[in-house]
Amino acid sequence: MHALRGSSALVGVATAHIQGAPGLDPLEMVADVAAAAAADAGVQLHDVDGLFTGLQSEFLSTLAIGEYLGLRPRFSDNNRVGGSSFLCHTLQAALALQAGLCDVALICYASNQRSALGRLQTSVAASWSVTEAPYAARFPVSSYALCASRHMHAYGTTPEQLAAVAVSARRWAQLNPEAYARGPLTIGDVLAAPRVSTPLGRLDCCLVTDGAGAIVMTRADRARDLRQPPVYLLGAAGAHWHKQVSAMPDLCTTAATDSGPRACAMAGIRPQDVDVVQLYDAFTISTILLLEDLGFCDKGQGGPFVESGAIAPGGALPVNTNGGGLSYAHPGMYGIYTLIEGVRQLRGQAGERQVAGAELCLCQGSGGVFSSQVTNILGTAATL
Repeated sequence: MHALRGSSALVGVATAHIQGAPGLDPLEMVADVAAAAAADAGVQLHDVDGLFTGLQSEFLSTLAIGEYLGLRPRFSDNNRVGGSSFLCHTLQAALALQAGLCDVALICYASNQRSALGRLQTSVAASWSVTEAPYAARFPVSSYALCASRHMHAYGTTPEQLAAVAVSARRWAQLNPEAYARGPLTIGDVLAAPRVSTPLGRLDCCLVTDGAGAIVMTRADRARDLRQPPVYLLGAAGAHWHKQVSAMPDLCTTAATDSGPRACAMAGIRPQDVDVVQLYDAFTISTILLLEDLGFCDKGQGGPFVESGAIAPGGALPVNTNGGGLSYAHPGMYGIYTLIEGVRQLRGQAGERQVAGAELCLCQGSGGVFSSQVTNILGTAATL
């Protein structure tokens, strides 16, 4: 058994401002969720001595948030691997907690992109890819569209199957009162939406919302005495093979084929043991590729798998039960919400969308243009 398996737990979570944060800046939004996550855990905010974050609006994010919240952390990390960063932070927090370098870790994020900018906020420089710049591709959607086109060519994936991902996400969002987009959505609606970067249309793309989220972690021995049922970090692993899509070794295979098996090995589980899955679904093709690469279906079978209704409410594999980045929220980066929804599911606190008997959750972060892949396995006390 790996020494990190179950050594730490997620004990407090909070979300806020999904519907909008007019007049607030990201630091004010972080203050709201940090205090709420601490209260959820039953600890004081001033107990936090480990800080992990990566705001798009603050390059020196840990310094800015530490100052704003009045914290003096003994350990901090501003690791940036895109939207998967927060799933790296849980692993780094677990290492720091186990080593005694901190006792209470705060992982947090916020963006007011919709209220302040009205468009997708990114911290990526205009020179992301000198190789690709002459082609005037739209970042990041054209990169994902290239992967979708290749998958369609190689495996016969159809626009209707891509659309099934968006419709499944919306059906989950309709069970989540916090979700940003809850209106009716059909395959026909997705297919009829204006194209953004062929073959992806507007409804194949993630939302542009505000939002904030926070997680409190501590060691397992302390977690048992706190306010909420602990959700243990059983396994975690990350991998990255490229930065720009033109350097991606295979447009239909991501580094989740590496991070997933290693996280599962640490946790001592197999994909078929997982009860609920939370994926970073920036675009509809994301869900299909990640389900394949994580071993939930064979390579090339992601399209028929989602088309069958397997990932929708009532399906064999509940995926993105909060509505995902396609229907719940996408405030610049989505990764932290995979973890928060995983915690709520394993606590049995997900309301109408609750997956009965959920004990194991796989959360997958994806950063850049399928560039960084980070897998976390969460479990209840029954899985230790």
